Amino acid sequence: ERLARLGLRVVESPEELPDGARVLIRSHGVSRAVYEQLRAKHAEIIDATCLRVAKIHDIVRDASAEGKLIVVIGEPTHPEVMAICGWCGESVVLRDAAEVADWWKNNPAAAEKAVCVVSQTTQTRKNLDECVNFLKKQCTNCESFDTICKATSLRQNEAMALAAECDAMVVIGGRHSANSLHLADICSELCPNTQFVENASELDLQRLRTADTVGITAGASAPAWIIKEVKQKMTDEIKIEEATIPEVAAEEEVEKTFDQMLEDSLKPIYNGDTVTGIVAAITPTEVSVDLSTKHSGYIPVSEFTDDPSVKISDILKVGDTIQASVVRVNDVEGTVMLSKKRLDAVKNWNDIETAREEGTVVEGTVTEENKGGVVVSVNGIRVFVPASQTGLGRDVPMSTLLKTKVRLRITEVNRSRRRVVGSIRAVLAKERKERAEQIWNEIEVGKHYDGVVKSLTSYGAFVDIGGVDGMVHVSELSWNRIRQPADVVSVGEPIDVFVLNFDKENHKISLGHKKPEDNPWAKFTGTYNVGDVASVKVVKLMNFGAFAEVMPGVDGLIHISQIANRRIGKPGDVLTVGETVDAKITNIDNDNQKISLSIRALSEPEAPAAKPEADEMDYAPAAPAEDALVYEVSTTGEATGEQPVDVE
Repeated sequence: ERLARLGLRVVESPEELPDGARVLIRSHGVSRAVYEQLRAKHAEIIDATCLRVAKIHDIVRDASAEGKLIVVIGEPTHPEVMAICGWCGESVVLRDAAEVADWWKNNPAAAEKAVCVVSQTTQTRKNLDECVNFLKKQCTNCESFDTICKATSLRQNEAMALAAECDAMVVIGGRHSANSLHLADICSELCPNTQFVENASELDLQRLRTADTVGITAGASAPAWIIKEVKQKMTDEIKIEEATIPEVAAEEEVEKTFDQMLEDSLKPIYNGDTVTGIVAAITPTEVSVDLSTKHSGYIPVSEFTDDPSVKISDILKVGDTIQASVVRVNDVEGTVMLSKKRLDAVKNWNDIETAREEGTVVEGTVTEENKGGVVVSVNGIRVFVPASQTGLGRDVPMSTLLKTKVRLRITEVNRSRRRVVGSIRAVLAKERKERAEQIWNEIEVGKHYDGVVKSLTSYGAFVDIGGVDGMVHVSELSWNRIRQPADVVSVGEPIDVFVLNFDKENHKISLGHKKPEDNPWAKFTGTYNVGDVASVKVVKLMNFGAFAEVMPGVDGLIHISQIANRRIGKPGDVLTVGETVDAKITNIDNDNQKISLSIRALSEPEAPAAKPEADEMDYAPAAPAEDALVYEVSTTGEATGEQPVDVE
């Protein structure tokens, strides 16, 4: 409307133009067909197409000439997208990863084609990455171009950071503007109280009155005077402190003249300067950085990671904003060598000093061991941890910490000597105390814990259950007979335990390890009954008999009288240790958990059935003869004599 008052008329197609008209092409660009129509009308063309958009036209034109299918990630009805499609042959426009997946599923023939992917310049980085990742997994020949506008990406990142810190957000821009809509979406995800307005009249002040901090951002095409108007209304009616509102970057950009921007690009760069740029390209050896000056910056890949297995593409992407320190300026070649490590080192030293002053906990990786302790790398800074502060026991070698991540507290910093001392033990002690308090507040009989064996004695094992030590008696370690705890567990071994009882006043806990369901006696009684025959293994020979294993953890006794059906001098005359024999279970004593076994019972005939009672007989018993004899018989069944005895 403002431009219309200055004499500019908006037309939708070249047919509306008279011959020889002066025509301004807006930054979204137009299709190749429109250019041809304008030339046919002998129009004077003032081409204000964004250079990045024009670059997309070149990409899709060349890819289309090679027979590639063009995939555009963006809004199908947006003027920029429509113009892009006007510079290529076969193309498809998809909004997000979900549409990409549906299209791929319904167009199986696309898998056989070479694909070229570009995006609308105002697309979000997240959406483009999701779409490209899907296509690269599905398509064997997929080429993608990062065509997101760096200024748009930078603005989106700034809006994201602002929305995360503010209680309310105001996004200013046209509802037809893609980049403004994306800004509103980004802010809404992080700040629910977000308003999207085109001008000050749409501002809902009531929604802002309860907010302590209000953030303002605007689309790239929002006029500076509208931004000022919105800000002024908020300042006047809500009385926001002026100091809390930063100057809007968009306003500064709009008010800068071309001469000022040119002057900024020609500013000299000196060694030691800190510069900010946009990642323009990534190669296996270096990262190119756009500094918006006459110089091109580059950073060796080695500046980003010391781990050769880490890919630079996993930690950095084209379009990312990066800060670095100037190492060397080459005015002849127009290049600047940058260092990220130098800048990070300054920042990291500041962080280390702050951590010591505030007592905060830092994290690092143990890189080496020496006589006095270990060295921990904390963001590239060497921190020495004395052996007494490692938190390890006396018998535990410090080498167990190598290449592990640890948390420590900084106790001493001497920047001039580049000496830093830390303590892992201080952090462990505090954390252990906190865990101990939690355990004593929540402990109850029967509760299970994942513990670690801390030490062994002759009568049991002490187990750390996360800040508190408990004792597992040797009888509670295993259902099997063991001589000492070391037969079952070792120091440092993880172990599952449960609480048998505890004493909060004296801080004592009795723990159990063997589970009731694993009780061998319960398994035995559930498997065998008196009279059953079992295959047993002889495990020990005694003078009075032999002990045999019925099942693991359960032994029975075969008395010497039950080994054979004849008299034997000792069990070893018939049996040997390790021998497996069949035996009959003759008795089970559940109270004392004892089992009586008999081999002899298997070789004896079954006992005759009991005689019927007298009243059940159908005949009278015969009277015994007066001269009947009874013989005394030994327990072995051998007659001892034939002398008659009296019988009652």
